[in-house]
Amino acid sequence: MKQRLQKLLSAAGVASRRAAEEMISAGRVTVNGVRAELGQSADPDTDTIALDGQTVRFSARRRYIVLHKPKGYVTTMKDDRGRPTVADLVADAGGRLYPVGRLDMDSEGLLILTDDGEAANALMHPSREVDKVYTVFVQGEDIPGALAKLRAMDSLEGEPIARPKVTLIERKGAGAELQMVIHEGKNRQIRRMCASCGLHVSRLVRIAEGPVTLGSLPAGKWRAMTADEISYLQNL
Repeated sequence: MKQRLQKLLSAAGVASRRAAEEMISAGRVTVNGVRAELGQSADPDTDTIALDGQTVRFSARRRYIVLHKPKGYVTTMKDDRGRPTVADLVADAGGRLYPVGRLDMDSEGLLILTDDGEAANALMHPSREVDKVYTVFVQGEDIPGALAKLRAMDSLEGEPIARPKVTLIERKGAGAELQMVIHEGKNRQIRRMCASCGLHVSRLVRIAEGPVTLGSLPAGKWRAMTADEISYLQNL
């Protein structure tokens, strides 16, 4: 799969992305014997990439999966308190994978796991402005007023946040189903946001991160990410 050269060189441990860009600009990098250009992509499986005439060796391909985390599991690979973990659900995925971000024990939905630390850090960083989409079931005495407050929020307990996108899906008396889109992933962020506006969250399900969607994946099951999803992560 083709990726930007600076990304490939960084993943191979040659240099940081910024340093790799400088190497490319200086003419030190070639692809199949031809001087590379900044912004160029290559496929480490089919192309020969060299730095100062020495072929760059790439490790085994990274792995990426999507898990539908059920309620009652903690987002960690090991828990000192003996609670069920997401590691129990992906034990048959092979290799050592790590969750990207968190879903609290009472929350459900999409959780990405990978051994690609750089892609994981990019996905979690607020500067990338990756849409994290949630279905949120709430209860409260003043739903319209609470929604107005949620839509206007630009800070949470003194910390700045991007204003969430909040859509009312269905209203039933004192309850409502919402769709919320945020960019950050602060601890229990949506629950805290809702609480500050007088809403109690009864159920929280993450359904998408960027183009990676939960779809019809059953709770407790995982799937391999598609080539397009992997390409998105690797090029953040």
